[in-house]
Amino acid sequence: MTNFHATAVVHASAEIAADAEIGPYCVIGAHAKIGTGAKLASHVVIDSNTTIGDGTVIHPFVSLGLPPQHLRYKDEPTRLEIGKNNIIREHVTMHRGTAQGSMLTKVGDNCLFMVGSHVAHDCVIEDNVILTNGVALGGHVHVGEFAIVGGQCGVQQFVRIGKHAMIGGKTGVDRDIIPYGSAQGNRAHLTGLNLIGLKRRGFSRGDIQKLRAAFGLLFSQEGTMADRLNEVADLYASHSGVMDIVNFIRAESSRPLCTPATATNGNGNGNGH
Repeated sequence: MTNFHATAVVHASAEIAADAEIGPYCVIGAHAKIGTGAKLASHVVIDSNTTIGDGTVIHPFVSLGLPPQHLRYKDEPTRLEIGKNNIIREHVTMHRGTAQGSMLTKVGDNCLFMVGSHVAHDCVIEDNVILTNGVALGGHVHVGEFAIVGGQCGVQQFVRIGKHAMIGGKTGVDRDIIPYGSAQGNRAHLTGLNLIGLKRRGFSRGDIQKLRAAFGLLFSQEGTMADRLNEVADLYASHSGVMDIVNFIRAESSRPLCTPATATNGNGNGNGH
């Protein structure tokens, strides 16, 4: 295996593509799988039951697939699956799932994990997500496609971050962030839509206008959130972007909805649902 450095330690049961590159002092555990064209720079730890997709590049001092930080973990054969063409920068950590969750932590394709970011047990990260420096995701967090989480954010367990959302740096996220939303603050509050991200992703002016109109109606001060949600669903039933937001809010969640700083649900407590 000419692409293996002499100092790498690879378990006999690991499955590694012939053209994968394994750099100095890497350690690869039992039943790990590393795909075609993957590159491990140096001092990378890939623990047991971890899958690395084709073309993923892993920088030095990364630790992937170690046991979860969970007091009830009893060495169950849980897994970490990382998709294709991800970039994982220095000191990133990702942990396997738990028996109390789905037994699986899952990362999609084409994501960027910047220095020091952490993905905890049972998280689901969809495609094209960016976690910037120092982001920490608690267990069971779900991050939708094309979402960006700003530097040094902490995201509480079980929070959902919708597709194309943008979270500003140093934000504590303890509530669900709607698709296409923009949030910031010491404790996250919605500041509007991620308009720059929508334009960069090629959304038309008409689509953005509909999303803005729906956002304004959803978080107005008139009536209850339930009533406003039904009104938006009726008005924009044929618009997939608006319905992404409607369906996200209607979905079952253990966390309240993040709202604008002045929005309430009609009862004055600031919760969206």
